[in-house]
Amino acid sequence: MNIMKFNRKLLVLSHKALIAIGVMLMVTVCGEPASKVDTTSKHPMLVTTANDLVEMRQAIKSKGLFQQAYLATKSDVDALIQQPIVVPVPKDGGGGYTHERHKKNYQFMYNASLMFQMTQEEKYLQYVKDMLLQYAELYPTLPLHPKRKMKSQNPGKFFWQSLNEAMWLVYTIQAYDLIVDALSVQDKTTIENKLLKPVALFLSEGQPSTFNKVHNHGTWATAGVGMAGYVLDEPEWVEKALYDLDKSGKGGFLAQLDELFSPQGYYNEGPYYQRFALLPFITFAKAIENNEPQRKIFQHRDSVLLKAIDTTIQLSYNKLFFPINDAIKSKGIDTIELVQGVTVLYSQTQDTGLLDIAQVQDQIVLSGDGLRVAQAIDNNLSTPYQFKSVAFGDGADGQQGALVVMRSELNPEQNPHGSALLFKPASQGLGHGHFDKLTWQFYDHGSEIVSDYGAARFLNVEAKYGGRYLPENETYAKHTVAHNTVVVNESSHFDKNLDVANANYPKVNFFEHNQFGSVSSAQIGTAYPEVLLERTLALVDLPKLNKSIAIDLFAVESSPPAQFDLPLHYHGQLIETNLTLDANTQTLSALGQNNGYQHLWLKASATPEKGLAKVTWLHDNGKFYTQTSSVAGQEAFLFTQIGANDPNFNLRNEQSFIRRVTDKTSHQFVSLLEPHGEYNPSKEYTLQATSQLSELSVEQQGVLTLVSFTLADQSYLVVVNKATNLQGTQEFKYQNQPYSLKGRLTLVELDK
Repeated sequence: MNIMKFNRKLLVLSHKALIAIGVMLMVTVCGEPASKVDTTSKHPMLVTTANDLVEMRQAIKSKGLFQQAYLATKSDVDALIQQPIVVPVPKDGGGGYTHERHKKNYQFMYNASLMFQMTQEEKYLQYVKDMLLQYAELYPTLPLHPKRKMKSQNPGKFFWQSLNEAMWLVYTIQAYDLIVDALSVQDKTTIENKLLKPVALFLSEGQPSTFNKVHNHGTWATAGVGMAGYVLDEPEWVEKALYDLDKSGKGGFLAQLDELFSPQGYYNEGPYYQRFALLPFITFAKAIENNEPQRKIFQHRDSVLLKAIDTTIQLSYNKLFFPINDAIKSKGIDTIELVQGVTVLYSQTQDTGLLDIAQVQDQIVLSGDGLRVAQAIDNNLSTPYQFKSVAFGDGADGQQGALVVMRSELNPEQNPHGSALLFKPASQGLGHGHFDKLTWQFYDHGSEIVSDYGAARFLNVEAKYGGRYLPENETYAKHTVAHNTVVVNESSHFDKNLDVANANYPKVNFFEHNQFGSVSSAQIGTAYPEVLLERTLALVDLPKLNKSIAIDLFAVESSPPAQFDLPLHYHGQLIETNLTLDANTQTLSALGQNNGYQHLWLKASATPEKGLAKVTWLHDNGKFYTQTSSVAGQEAFLFTQIGANDPNFNLRNEQSFIRRVTDKTSHQFVSLLEPHGEYNPSKEYTLQATSQLSELSVEQQGVLTLVSFTLADQSYLVVVNKATNLQGTQEFKYQNQPYSLKGRLTLVELDK
């Protein structure tokens, strides 16, 4: 027994000796004596911790997704460090060489720092140290960036706007955190005093208007500075990052969590910027959790940040985000911001549906949380993620309108992504918002069918206005006519006044999802003086026909009489109409003079007689779509194409048609969108290229709206209950037959 105790003591001593030797090796890895290195640090301390690294180093020894991610990153970094370090003097705007180089540099430093911690090999440390020292030499010499042009934004020094500077700090401070223990006192002093601290002060005290702003620019700034506060032992920076420079709580990270997200986790600027803002939110939150768990940051506001990550996933269709406001339409759920978000959310909740999304993203984060995701997928724990029909309340209280998502999953074998209708009775979305209240988009068979333009911008393409928002973002994309909602007298909502728009928002009358589909109604009386806009949209399942149709009822009231335009922007090739078109085949002219109309070529016009007006187009997904409108003989149809007054060819040449009535005090636009048929040029066949809708009418019975239609020889009745308060079952008659409705929406198959 005594010998066994002696052996255990010897093993403990041997283990301690090995740790001591490891520390000595670590502190001399840069050729510095141990006496000049701080060995009492708690680094790394941000997203990745020392405990995480123990598990991560073990995991890379075994086959699995984590090892694959590690080997792929290591291969990239190994190739990178063979190249000379380049830290250029900044001169280019977004997309230019120096802009892109500094972006790559902070990513290089972060990845190389991870490889240093995972392998303990000096070459990675040396690379990051040398780059940081070069930055420390350059930064004190820099004036404000020479390409600063936008008066409304603060410039950076490395980049044309301070937003990018904050992003640089978010990544760079994590890289520094991963290597700081292995640096000499002299190198730490140089890097901190000439680079990291000056950048943090520049982004905070140097630009208080951005740092204190409740906006995604402020999120990045507070995250970078707050994380620097932890790493550089500046607790006051953490407090200011959390509560505003004066620590009043009017600005700062917590105010952004409180004001930019609704209780459901919807971000005020829309899905595209929700995705963009997620990374600083979750990165800083993770750092707070690791350093001050008593703050319970992930429980703040009933776990609003965790809800926001899930909401970001929900606000997508076929991997791409719904492109409202200033959105780049190619952004989707595989962006690194949401990859990081899913990683953290799974670690916090263990929701196995998130593993389904992680598999679609096909990226494993090299962190402790990333290891947990990788191991769970390796162990086949994934379950299908459930996309839902939801009205995501907007505003801090969730009462400033909503972004409504309606989904249908009929015929999943042939239409695995289902159909989706996005309705936007949401608030303005700050400066990135568009003036388009009550607009909608439709998706089917994996594609956008009824479309939104998104942002007029070629992100980081310097030749296109330095990669910034194009002038046409202001002259077209933000205007109401660029969207699928009513325009009064060819002027945009709120007269395109941002302050007025931010102060007003629609009222959502109701939303319901049930066994028949989804329905929502909203109204706004402040988009125009003396004008009330009310829209009801329904996505209704027709199981017998194995399809879902969209019903659109848009009522407008105005005093005095006015012109009402209702555009519908679509993706695809016009196939046919039942209208007599007066086409402009020799010369084209712009539809109007301003408010976006100056960018629309008028290609044809028609004035249909009373009855049904049909427009059919073929989408690249091989499906036909017909928008059928019930008209009274007073509407003009104007067929347009984007591209007028665009000398630099900045705009995409997309199609729309506009329904117009003039000199009206009230009008109701009625339409039904019908997917149908198939076109297969490879196998040379076409099915049901013609609309099968033969009747469409609307009548009102008190609070009930009755929409009747005949499709493929089957007659249907869709009933919407618009009552302010639902009370029990609503009884009604149609064609002398009694029916009842419980809730907001029902579908009745009528006898032939």
